[in-house]
Amino acid sequence: MIPRGGRDAHRALRRFAVLVLLAGPVELGAQTRPAAPAPDAPTRPCLVERIVDGDTLVCDDDERVRLIGIDAPERTQTPYGAHATAALAQWAPEGATVLLELDVAERDRYGRVLAYVWRERTLVNLALVESGVAFVTTVPPNVRYVELLTAAQTRARSGGLGFWGAAEPPCRPADHRQGRC
Repeated sequence: MIPRGGRDAHRALRRFAVLVLLAGPVELGAQTRPAAPAPDAPTRPCLVERIVDGDTLVCDDDERVRLIGIDAPERTQTPYGAHATAALAQWAPEGATVLLELDVAERDRYGRVLAYVWRERTLVNLALVESGVAFVTTVPPNVRYVELLTAAQTRARSGGLGFWGAAEPPCRPADHRQGRC
């Protein structure tokens, strides 16, 4: 039996997920994101082949891309992992061309490309944090947009958006991977 508060929180979270999916990508206010990648930043196009989870996608050249500066709940963190995966699929759908903006370190220890993902002048990494489906995670030296991402997380948390609106937001994905929650 689910406690009454848990059931209400679960219903509210489900309603939020449906709204995110129905709304699809929306333009964020100019004050919350850069207008476009810096002209001197290394960039390259990526035709999205598939979404792995809420912070990883695969390009048609089989390159795995890990979004810089965020950590989305794992797929096993129900229902939050599925919501994050669905949100990334809305912002960077299969078949869409996105722009990958690289930072200082171009790959992680698993060989994935590390990138800020742009679609139609929207920073997808930021959109995921701002909608409350991903946490900010800083891994130097890739810190180009850390202030922007942190401010977005503060707004999402204050506004109770996404998992921040749940009675119990999910534990951080890094803690979940370590079996701490």
